[in-house]
Amino acid sequence: MLERGREGVNRNIPRLISVQVGLPRVLDSGPDDSSGSSWESGIFKERVAGPVWLGRLNLAGDGQADMRNHGGPDRAVLAYSADHYPLWREELDRRDLAHGVFGENLTIAGLTEDTVCIGDSFALGDAVLQVSQPRQPCWKLERRLGQPGLVEMVLATGRGGWYCRVLREGYVEAGTSMVRLERPFPEWTITRAHDAMRRRGEDPESAARLALCTALSAGWREVLQGI
Repeated sequence: MLERGREGVNRNIPRLISVQVGLPRVLDSGPDDSSGSSWESGIFKERVAGPVWLGRLNLAGDGQADMRNHGGPDRAVLAYSADHYPLWREELDRRDLAHGVFGENLTIAGLTEDTVCIGDSFALGDAVLQVSQPRQPCWKLERRLGQPGLVEMVLATGRGGWYCRVLREGYVEAGTSMVRLERPFPEWTITRAHDAMRRRGEDPESAARLALCTALSAGWREVLQGI
């Protein structure tokens, strides 16, 4: 149970700290980039103020370059825990890490992969979101931050974030509380789902059980069913 303060206001309701959007762009290799090749990505997200329209496929002003691994109705927005940023700043010795550098659209305080479950639905402003799958970052995160080995660190710590589908379109805005409406699959935290996918070859039984979770994204269910 969440506790209420003396004024009757819930002190533990998660809150949307910031909203970020960005369209795909083509980038040249930087001075610290040994690949020497240009690349295209939508991972560069900029913070926006005020209400932002959230549609079925994305936030207004947002887009993805790799539609095979990003975007679509099951991955309309990427959420990330604001609670992770102090850890990353210390572990990477990067005081410059601002909200959004992990490519997320929604930076949320009070939620982590250990407390969010597949199928959780949240009211956020006028919109309603439903958690659909963990996020597993690719090489573009390392290249965006110039931080070799970061992807493996994210996978090892489980601090990857999670994707959401949009059940009801509407405006969202930083500073808004997120109210959980439903939790149909309490056994499948993002952390547990992430582990089941990573270890599907070693533990096919857990992977098969996760594949039966009807709120899981279609893409993940296909991968798990193909074991």
